[in-house]
Formats: sequence, C-alpha cells, structure tokens
Amino acid sequence: MIIKKVYENCITIMFNKLLSWFDNHAVNLNGYADISENQWHSIDWLRVVPFTLIHLACFAVVFVGFSWFALGFAVALYLIRMFAITAFYHRYFSHRAFRTSRVFQFILALIGATAVQRGPIWWASHHRHHHLYSDETEDAHSPVQHGFLWSHFGWFLSSKHFTAHTENIKELSKFAELRFLDRFDAIVPILLAISIYMLGDWLGGHYPALNTNGLQLLVWGFAISTVVLYHATFTVNSLAHVWGQRRYATTDQSRNNFWIALATLGEGWHNNHHHYPGSAKQGFYWWEVDLTYYGLKLLAMCGLIWDLRTVPISIRESRKIKPESGSLNPG
Repeated sequence: MIIKKVYENCITIMFNKLLSWFDNHAVNLNGYADISENQWHSIDWLRVVPFTLIHLACFAVVFVGFSWFALGFAVALYLIRMFAITAFYHRYFSHRAFRTSRVFQFILALIGATAVQRGPIWWASHHRHHHLYSDETEDAHSPVQHGFLWSHFGWFLSSKHFTAHTENIKELSKFAELRFLDRFDAIVPILLAISIYMLGDWLGGHYPALNTNGLQLLVWGFAISTVVLYHATFTVNSLAHVWGQRRYATTDQSRNNFWIALATLGEGWHNNHHHYPGSAKQGFYWWEVDLTYYGLKLLAMCGLIWDLRTVPISIRESRKIKPESGSLNPG
C-alpha cells in the first residue's frame, strides 16, 4: 500500500509539472509561489525542458539545410517579434507609455505572445518589480547582485519566478482576455510553429524555386529566430547593466549601449530608460537610434495608438553625470 501511494503521488506530481507547460495555473499545484527567497536558485528542470529543446532544435539546421528564403523569413520574424516585446510588452504593458483601445491591446498582447516570453501580465509584473528594486538583492535579474548567467536567463527558469507579482499588475489583471493569454501562453507559440511548418510545406510544393520546405522553415523561422530573439532580449537584463556608458546618476548600474540598442530596436538606451521609464522614446537624443519608437510613431499616425509619452526636456537634462567624473559621453 505504501509503495502504491508513493507511486500515485509521483505520477500526480509529474502530471502537474507537465501540465504547467500548457496551463500556468498548474504552478499552484507545485507550490512554486511558496518558495522562500533563499531558494531563488531552485530550478524545476522538468518544466524547463521546452526551453532546452528549442535551443537543441537549432542544431537541426545541419539536416534541413539553408535557403535565402528561410534566412529572410527568420530575420523578418525576429524583427516583428522583437518589436512586439519592446513596443508592446515593455513600453505599453509594463510602462503604459501610450494608450490604445481594448481590442488593439489584445492584438498587441497576441503578437507579443508569439515571442515565446510568457504572457503580457507575467512579463509586465516582473519588469515592474525590476524597476522597483533595480540592482538590489530583490532584483531577480541583476548581474550586479546575482551574476551574468543568472541575470541573462537563469532567473526565469527558477521556480520562484514562474508566477507573476500580482500586486504590480492590478490594472492589467482586470482584462479576462489578458488573463487567458497569460494562463495559456504556450498556445500562441504552438500555433505559430504549426503555421510556419504548414507554410513551408505549401511553399515547397508550389514554389520549389524558393528551395524551402516545412521542416527547414520551422527550424529557421521558429527555432533559430526564437533563440536569437531570446538572447538579444536577455542582454538588456545582463549586459546593459555592466557594459556601456552612464549619462544619468540613477540608483542602479544601468548603461547606454549602441550595439544592444541596435539588436533590440532601441532598448539598449537603458540608462536613459531607468532615468525616465515612462517614455515611449528611449533614445533621448536624435543620434540615439530607437527603431521601436519610430514604429510606434507610425502606429500613432494610423490612429491605432495615441498619447505617446516622451521625456520632458527638464527631466532629460537633469541628474547628468559630469564628464569629469568619469563615466559618460556628454550629451
């Protein structure tokens, strides 16, 4: 009887953990929310199997081969989904840097979910928590406090940080459609992957000159594109707090970095952002390229969003680190 009970308990635990791949409410059955602060580095390895598999899937490129169409498709999906993270998940859901309708808000969330970085509520709650405790011990992805690898990707693989900080996102939680996306955030990426495969298979049959097929487009357009998107996004957490220049005397170690800004469509102006988080424009000066803001301006011209917030000149010119103190390019 004892052996049978232990076996049944193991099966139940295993089922709940597998269920958490698809239904984030299952984390309550695994007790993630009750993990103490001194257990931050506790990782549920079974639950993070999908994250590992998508990295391993990139090696399938050896078997599916290369085509210029597949590469172009991967780059296009990278740019679209990076914009969805930077413009929608970050500047809208996390910082409310502009306004939009409820219908378009859902569309923004839906596109953001294709980036395979969880749902908008989870993403915004952790980002707001980061700003509350930036580079302090409680900041889950501070390289200053917890090291590079943990800040880059270890933190969100941990059981402690699987759930959202609900106290930070009350105004988002009132929308049933956002709660649904957050609970079943795996649905959108799965549908995207299936659609990419079907598109590649169709193109292979109807346009053989493109030299592509379902598996090739799946590997390039989903796996490789997503993994590159992951690590480009993660550099804002890790590298942008240790590599670059500081214009403003913020309470953390945030830095401006042109190369990170280029890869993330403007998120690399991170010291600017920590100086005034509510701005839809993170490149405060004309020479600071911010492709996300240019895209938001286009959406505003189309009437889809409005009231884009920018940094007031008085705040932009305040709290600057003097050039002689060491650390920044004046501007």
